[in-house]
Amino acid sequence: MSREPDHAPDSVSAPAAAALTPADHDLLLRLLRLPTAGPLETGPEGPPPRLREAQSAYARHAGETGLRTVFHACPDPADLERADVPAPVREARDAPGFLADQPSLVLRLGPDLPTERTVMFNVHLDTVAGQEPVRFDGTSFHGRGAIDAKGPAVALLAGVRAARALRPALGREVGVLIQAVAGEEGGAMGVLGTRPLVERGHTGRLNVFCEPTGLRFLPRSTAAMTARVTVDGTGAIDDRPADGHNASVLLGFLAQHLGRALDHEASRGAVCVAGLHTGDLHNRVYGSGALLLNLAYASSAAGRLLEAAVHEALDDGLDAFTKAFEDTALFARTAADAREITRLEWRKRGLPVLDDRDSWGHELLRGAGIRPWPIDEPAFTCDAIWMADVADACTVVLGPGDLSANNAHAQGEFARADELDAFAAAVTRLLLAFTDDTTGCR
Repeated sequence: MSREPDHAPDSVSAPAAAALTPADHDLLLRLLRLPTAGPLETGPEGPPPRLREAQSAYARHAGETGLRTVFHACPDPADLERADVPAPVREARDAPGFLADQPSLVLRLGPDLPTERTVMFNVHLDTVAGQEPVRFDGTSFHGRGAIDAKGPAVALLAGVRAARALRPALGREVGVLIQAVAGEEGGAMGVLGTRPLVERGHTGRLNVFCEPTGLRFLPRSTAAMTARVTVDGTGAIDDRPADGHNASVLLGFLAQHLGRALDHEASRGAVCVAGLHTGDLHNRVYGSGALLLNLAYASSAAGRLLEAAVHEALDDGLDAFTKAFEDTALFARTAADAREITRLEWRKRGLPVLDDRDSWGHELLRGAGIRPWPIDEPAFTCDAIWMADVADACTVVLGPGDLSANNAHAQGEFARADELDAFAAAVTRLLLAFTDDTTGCR
């Protein structure tokens, strides 16, 4: 293994010009004020996302550096007619505005160059639901998407701008693609944004997905599958609770059983025993309800093993429930019919994982002063999975900040200005290194 440099080599050093300008700050604040949470996040009654407006503002700002729009369109319904498209996406596909409100944008710097002379950056402009107060306090940007991933999106443009000023070949002999996509959040898994763009060839020899990694390059990305355990029985009134099927008790029991049974599977991936819902009233026995589980996996083999483990654990859980409650006064009917009224369905499964082993790309990143993600630190899920089967391509995840420390997906999301400046500088160094390597001008 080669030794990591203590600093970026002089040939690819990035000057302070990579820092974000006041105009960049203004763009980021504007993007933060635009609500761009997709309908899978906000629900069918939520406000339509203003993604097109955000992408158009982003494209105009990028145009000042010479990036031109080569694609700005909504998903094709045919792209979502696949077995591995998550069920919520398939079910929402034909809802009014679902596709029209979620376009994706592709920008290009330079002519239409071959893939081997191109760097692609992917960044998502959709966010999770929940608006946050938007402000810049002189040190940090606050607002939904500040770190995930509107802040990195703007810093990316600053990095490209600085690199182009230093290497005239960038934009002539070497190209840059930027995918600014919808459908990364909300469980869409990139099937309506990133995957169609990748399949249409909007990729490079080096591909960087801009997500918070603490400025370390992560060559792996997990995928996730979602299981739903549903009970569809007969309810009852509170005066005759034994007459019905008690979905609350059955699903509560199964949630605990599955949690215990799947605990040892955590070494294969993250196991999340998630939402459980039957009803909201105190004077009713609910005969129907659902329990959700989300399971991340780092390899296709691990995913198959996790899927089998869920089936086995549920089967054992139903046996245990029947045995535990068959002689009770309140739940005997539920115990007797547990198997008949319970079913398991997969809302999402069969997605690929990324495990990049491209030594050329990894050495290039190290040479640009970018450290690798620790091998023993777990990866996370993002749209980079769709590069898994693209040949002759290096793909990594790289961005400023930390998903947890910067409160991504949570109250108080923020991005420090110096974090964004540092990411812009990393982008500049990386583009200089790629340009020099491609043109042979090292």
